[in-house]
Amino acid sequence: MESIKFDIIKHFGVISSEKSGWQKELNLVSWNGRAAKLDVRDWAPGHEKMGKGVTLTEGEAAALAELLVFALAKLEGSQQSGEVSASGRE
Repeated sequence: MESIKFDIIKHFGVISSEKSGWQKELNLVSWNGRAAKLDVRDWAPGHEKMGKGVTLTEGEAAALAELLVFALAKLEGSQQSGEVSASGRE
């Protein structure tokens, strides 16, 4: 199996951290020499190992950002009223 090559072009921030030192991060990453994409993934300390993650183009990230704003607003509203719909949308 061929090794996966990656280059972290820009580190945007840490989403969460575990006691083990692993961190879920948002980075701009080039995988195997391809164009860099936004990447959300768990990383071991020093970026020596990685977990499963998701890579997104700018367009995909923008669509996700809109959906997250919508979902968070719905969650906030449902927590105040005590209701959550099965589909999440009306």
